[in-house]
Amino acid sequence: MAAIIAIANQKGGVGKTTTAVNLAACLAALRLGVLLIDLDPQGNATMGCGVDKQAVSATSYDVLLGEATLTEALQWVEKAQMQLLPANGDLTAAEVNLLEQENAPNRLRDALAPVVWNFDAIVIDCPPALNMLTVNALTAAQSVIIPVQCEYYALEGLSALLDTIEKVRRSTNPGLRVEGLVRTMFDPRNRLASDVSAQIVEHFGAAVFETLIPRNVRLAEAPSYGLPIIYYDDSSRGAQSYRELAREVRKRLRRPGAKVEAEGGA
Repeated sequence: MAAIIAIANQKGGVGKTTTAVNLAACLAALRLGVLLIDLDPQGNATMGCGVDKQAVSATSYDVLLGEATLTEALQWVEKAQMQLLPANGDLTAAEVNLLEQENAPNRLRDALAPVVWNFDAIVIDCPPALNMLTVNALTAAQSVIIPVQCEYYALEGLSALLDTIEKVRRSTNPGLRVEGLVRTMFDPRNRLASDVSAQIVEHFGAAVFETLIPRNVRLAEAPSYGLPIIYYDDSSRGAQSYRELAREVRKRLRRPGAKVEAEGGA
């Protein structure tokens, strides 16, 4: 049965989609069967896999609204050897339309039920908001990975996300856990980045992944070529870091994950 991981942070610009795409690709490179789900109306994870978000016949929106099965909407990403459930701007209507649906928070979990045995890992790129799309992702997931940038105000808003995770635990998904926090955009030459990194570890301890994701030009360039970083420049620091993160995630998924309670937030 697949390990289902939501990549979530309601704060934009923290490396959420970069982490979702590259973690999924690196897990696939470890010979795991991987499905990447794009739940962000911007469709950046879709484009980052080289899929034209405007040309797809069905998206995560259609799956959530029951207008297509998940299998019908999947796209095969040849270069990364993984499956993708794409997204585009149609997903912006999902917030309103889902509220009209019966059992709205469970729509993604129900859609995944027939295929969870077909994959080793399912990675969900959440939107940068705490809305019904994020609730669907958290209800479907077994664990959450939270990207946190090594910059000023890094911990701002994390308590709101942890509160949402706790509410989902109480209402629709009691087994949901925080798998860990990933420090992103780290520049070792920057004193502030080192200070923020230390602050994140001080707040969350063993829940923080050891791998640091650097601020890296090649990592920033890769999405414009529709490629995960390991297929754009595998020798780059960004590629090496995401390969290390994938190995660390795979190891954590073999044991019970760290549980971060809401009061552990900033």
